[in-house]
Amino acid sequence: MEKIPTIFERDDRFRVIDRPRAECAWVFDGEGVATEKLDGTNVRLTVRSGHLVRVEKRRNPSRAQKQQGIVDGWYVDAVEGAPEDKWILEAARNTDVSGWPDGEHSCEALGPRVQGNPLNLDEHRCVPFNLDVPVYEDAPRTYEGLREFLASLESEYSPGNLAEGIVFHHPDGRRAKIKRKDFPRG
Repeated sequence: MEKIPTIFERDDRFRVIDRPRAECAWVFDGEGVATEKLDGTNVRLTVRSGHLVRVEKRRNPSRAQKQQGIVDGWYVDAVEGAPEDKWILEAARNTDVSGWPDGEHSCEALGPRVQGNPLNLDEHRCVPFNLDVPVYEDAPRTYEGLREFLASLESEYSPGNLAEGIVFHHPDGRRAKIKRKDFPRG
């Protein structure tokens, strides 16, 4: 699982600046689809014949691993009874996978006890990136346009709450992201 690049370069305070990243040029060329970036915990659910058979959580490399050149995260099994996996497992159990195709589905686990629940959800659940994430047909593709758009973008997944940001998906599988908090304040 590779890290999704932010579409703009960053300054020394880690805020984006009005300079597109070269590897994200396709976004500014109008390619790909803009979807809502959901603020939760990245998980992977494996489904067979409409049944959930495995729940995994994302692990990011440690500082020492990054120094060794390991930059991409990976998935490890969530463990029943482990306190740190309680809400991930509840989200997975609350998610109806009966209509999902067989396979592994990367998802965002969301809910009252996940990442501060910015979408103010009443229950834990998982949203599959490949099946259920809201699309923004009218998302701009310029620095100022995105800054303004994200400042007040309401979540399509949880109306009445602000969306965290946008992930652009290219037909060839590339992705790129931008979050509201990436922009300088003021």
